[in-house]
Amino acid sequence: MTEATSPARPPRQRRRRLLRIAVLGVVLLLLSSVPWLWTTVAARGHLHDEAGAPTADVVLVLGTEVAEDRRQPGERLAGRLETAAELVRQGRARVVLVSGDGGGASGDEPTVMAAYLTRLGVDPARIVADPFGLDTYDSCARARQVYGVRRALVVTQSYHVSRAVTLCRHLGVEADGVTARCGDCGPALLVEKSVRDYLASGKAAWDVVSGRPPAVRSAEDPAVRDALTR
Repeated sequence: MTEATSPARPPRQRRRRLLRIAVLGVVLLLLSSVPWLWTTVAARGHLHDEAGAPTADVVLVLGTEVAEDRRQPGERLAGRLETAAELVRQGRARVVLVSGDGGGASGDEPTVMAAYLTRLGVDPARIVADPFGLDTYDSCARARQVYGVRRALVVTQSYHVSRAVTLCRHLGVEADGVTARCGDCGPALLVEKSVRDYLASGKAAWDVVSGRPPAVRSAEDPAVRDALTR
């Protein structure tokens, strides 16, 4: 007695099943891309290169890894700071707010940032450090809520600048992004960071929708206002 075998699925049914799977995949891809599209579209008209940057009282520099010695900025962070220093030299900004993780795994980002800016010739009295800018959302939120910044140039690399500008603008800072220098931004690194930023846009959208407060809440700090009056 032979075991019965199920009839083969007709080719038309197989094609329909594959088509449904393909359509579902496209729909899921589009839905997952909505946050990235939001950050990209919302930032349009507010992105500039260094030479074409507008003016603002404050330039907000977003932190990232410092070098292994914990005293120097990493390559990408140095590029952001060099761009900010040039904006100050050109008179496009008056005060630099450096925002990063003061207790990060790679070191004290704001302290390293402030020291490097000083070596680049920026007056220390024009530098304000926020050690609780634990991510992009927190840096933007604290710039507005703690330091009272209403308008700023936001300096970071090309793969990050749209998300940073969009977050800052939604958190009450009239922000224009300035693409930072990036000496080590080869094609492989740019792809890697762009993919990371694509994924991070989902968290950015959720943070805005949920209206979460920054991880560290602080009283209002007049440091930026005081620096502008000097």
